[in-house]
Amino acid sequence: MNKDSKIFIAGHRGMVGSAIMRKLQHEGFTDLITRTSSELDLRNQQAVADFFATEKPKYVFLAAAKVGGIVANNTYRAEFLYDNLQIQNNIINSSHVNGVKKLMFLGSSCIYPKMAPQPLHEDALLTGLLEPTNEPYAIAKISGIKMCDAYRAQYGCNFISVMPTNLYGYNDNYHPQNSHVLPALIRRFHEAKEQGAPSVTIWGSGSPLREFLFADDLAEACYYLMQNYDEAGFINIGSGKEISIKDLAMLIKDIVGYNGTLEFDTTKPDGTPRKLMDVSKLAEKGWSYKTELADGIKLAYADFLNKYKG
Repeated sequence: MNKDSKIFIAGHRGMVGSAIMRKLQHEGFTDLITRTSSELDLRNQQAVADFFATEKPKYVFLAAAKVGGIVANNTYRAEFLYDNLQIQNNIINSSHVNGVKKLMFLGSSCIYPKMAPQPLHEDALLTGLLEPTNEPYAIAKISGIKMCDAYRAQYGCNFISVMPTNLYGYNDNYHPQNSHVLPALIRRFHEAKEQGAPSVTIWGSGSPLREFLFADDLAEACYYLMQNYDEAGFINIGSGKEISIKDLAMLIKDIVGYNGTLEFDTTKPDGTPRKLMDVSKLAEKGWSYKTELADGIKLAYADFLNKYKG
């Protein structure tokens, strides 16, 4: 990519897309194309085709998606499948038709089988059953990987796929029901602190192990791989470190400054018992994360206070 290359960032207002945009701006790229959902409905095939025919981007970061936590994934199963398939199908095909030089498709670690061997290696894809609560979203993301590979095989397109671990950071979603676990805990602890609540209830047993990566670190990895990775299949992006939900809750509790107690609601689903990425392939390519979890949560909490309580 040259500094004046025309680059389309699909999903630029989301946590991932905005991080990629910040990174590219920091590196001095000057021709970044963006559209809000009101300006361009990425689910609309004709609208996307017209956009690509007019703008002719040379590089594409496909970070647009309908996303959410366990409750949202399990509740809006049809939308998570339909919307994500439409978005990625339209962008990937239009990128081919209009001669995009390189496209990066961003997926999710939920593509892996629920009981896949840990840490999760890229070879584990499609070797077992998915976690039922987010199966529609996972199937859409698997389809995106396979679509990039199919266009590479049939047309020679340089379309690559990356699979981030659980992400958090600036511009995260803090919705009480539809957010992921880390931002949900930030909001719950903050509100409990504000209200003087004696306890905070954590969904599940607290025993599942999760890996987290600061979204700006993901953007660094995406920028690096866009220049140094041109293979079929996909590559994991993560920290290679894991923490239990209980320990995560304790860490966030301390950072927020909440002094009450924790209770665990075991009637709520835990989801996948463990989800740690094997990042050896990424390490071999020469990249590793920078932001430690405690430092990243402090940055995320400051962002939450600025956006929701400022």
